[in-house]
Parts: sequence; structure tokens; C-alpha cells
Amino acid sequence: MENTDRRPNHLAWHETLDLHELVAFQSTGLIKLKKSIGEVEDRELRSIYNQTIKGLEENLRELVKFYNFAPREQEEGEERKIDTGFFAGDLLAFAKTAVRSYAIAITETATPALRETLNKQLQKAIRTHATIFNYMYKRGLYPAYDLERLLQNDIRNANRALRMRY
Repeated sequence: MENTDRRPNHLAWHETLDLHELVAFQSTGLIKLKKSIGEVEDRELRSIYNQTIKGLEENLRELVKFYNFAPREQEEGEERKIDTGFFAGDLLAFAKTAVRSYAIAITETATPALRETLNKQLQKAIRTHATIFNYMYKRGLYPAYDLERLLQNDIRNANRALRMRY
């Protein structure tokens, strides 16, 4: 990242947080795809899975390079189990996506009864997100207030997803 216009030679905080969201979400998706591709029997669908896996691997390799420019200290090597953190992170990503999807759908809804139903379901999705976030936070699986650890977890998960065989 070349500094040609007097901007700091690092990412802005908001860029770093968006980068974290993308890497965390794509790492979880890549692990899930690699775990499940063996069960896909349809050749065309398996080919789509393979293309998606390759695309996510490329995305992660490109995005991880930007972690060197995040406003933080360097990563220390440390391994962590996939199981609980992976499943909790997958549920957290699902909950975030549900909240976003409901919010968008509500803005497109003209029918009051549908809007009311979507709003009720949005509130449930928000509660689900809060529940899984609190679960992860209490167990140290999502260090929301420790950017250094958050970014270290992203790097570890992205590298784990990239190394995983399928």
C-alpha cells in the first residue's frame, strides 16, 4: 500500500472493521463448503461448489494481505479449536445476515400486514444475534472490544480455511 497523497500508511478503523467482517464471514463459509462438498453428488452443483471454494480462497488471500496495514500490533502465533468457535461464528454470521435481510425487505414492503410480520421477525433475528454474540463474547470467541485479538482470530481462521483439504 503506497502512500502517495499524505494519508496515513495504514487502514482506517472503519475499513479495518469492514475487512474483519468480510474475512470472518468468508472464512466460515469456506470451512463450511469444504466440510460439505464431499456430500454433494450432483456433478454440476459440485462444480459450482469447487468454483466457489476457489473464489473464496482467492478472496481471502487478497484480503489477508491488508491486515498488515491494520492499525494494530503484529499477530502472535496461537492455535485454537475450530469446533465451538466455528459453529458459534457461523450462527453469528447467519444472524447478522438475517437482520440485514429483514431490514432491507422491510424498506421494500408496501403491504402493512407483511411489514408487521417482517418487523416481528426482524426483532427475533436481533434477539438471536444478541444471544449468540453474548455466548461468544463470554467464552472469548468474539473479542469485540479487543481489536488486536479480533484481527488475530481472523488471520488464524482465514489461514485455517485456506489450509483445509477438501
